[in-house]
Amino acid sequence: MTRGSTAGTEVDLRAEIAELKRARNAVFLVHNYQLPEVQDLGDFVGDSLGLAQEATRTTADVIVLCGVNFMAETAKLLNPERTVLLPEAEANCPMADMVNPGDVTNLKKEHPGAVVVSYVNTTAATKAVTDVCCTSANAVKVINTIPAEKPIIFTPDQHLGAYVRRETGREMIIWPGCCPTHARLTAEMVLEAKGEHPGAKVVVHPECPMEVIELADAVRSTSGMLKYCAASEASGFIIGTEKGMLYPLKKHCPDKDFWPITEQALCPTMKLTKLASVREALLHMQYEITIPADIAEPARRAIERMVEIGRDGAN
Repeated sequence: MTRGSTAGTEVDLRAEIAELKRARNAVFLVHNYQLPEVQDLGDFVGDSLGLAQEATRTTADVIVLCGVNFMAETAKLLNPERTVLLPEAEANCPMADMVNPGDVTNLKKEHPGAVVVSYVNTTAATKAVTDVCCTSANAVKVINTIPAEKPIIFTPDQHLGAYVRRETGREMIIWPGCCPTHARLTAEMVLEAKGEHPGAKVVVHPECPMEVIELADAVRSTSGMLKYCAASEASGFIIGTEKGMLYPLKKHCPDKDFWPITEQALCPTMKLTKLASVREALLHMQYEITIPADIAEPARRAIERMVEIGRDGAN
């Protein structure tokens, strides 16, 4: 392995990362919101559910999860015998920090018998007091598996919860968290973008506020956006999610045009991971994910139920 200071060029970094990857028998799982140069490293690039599913299929010794902390924890929960690295220790998800196990436990006391559904964008500790997890790709499907007589607690994203309630007709006790990146999108922004790009289809993430969702032609997870735009006869799309999603969309549909609802749709923590971060993580085997056994066992059950239910093809 090459040792020493970080290489000075992107070519050098890529070569060293490739060498380290072979030596460590590593696999790179990368979220759609990551920087383009990091996405280009990925053995698999996808959404939260796709990353979780792919983590169960790998035979690598080391999983390098290029995303945010809850994604790396999920990979570790599904692969307790493998080493999971998060290249940037500070790559946290703000939404995941908006609910904690105590919040969920208190809600369960207030609503005895309720089924707790937690978005995968939560910490392992919160998942440990959850019955089943979901992602934006399969949240509707997860809710539809719950018996009609059972009350539902949904954490932590109020906007995804509102969307799922609209789609399923189920009443839910919804925790008031949100994704700051999606929450800043407004109906005014959508209308302005539509004026700038007449005829373009509007495709938004279900973490968006309802005022944005109601103006959309389609509501999809990031993987669902790829499928929808590829299948659509439209040639232009206004995208309502983190701006990094435009890179895989353009790669997937090179003959089509994509515009963000706003240039402000950026997640700072998703942009922390750089090529140098990946190199340092593999070189020093640093920022390894560890989860205490008393948390890991119940959290794993909630994640495994989510993976078993799988992806809702509509999203």
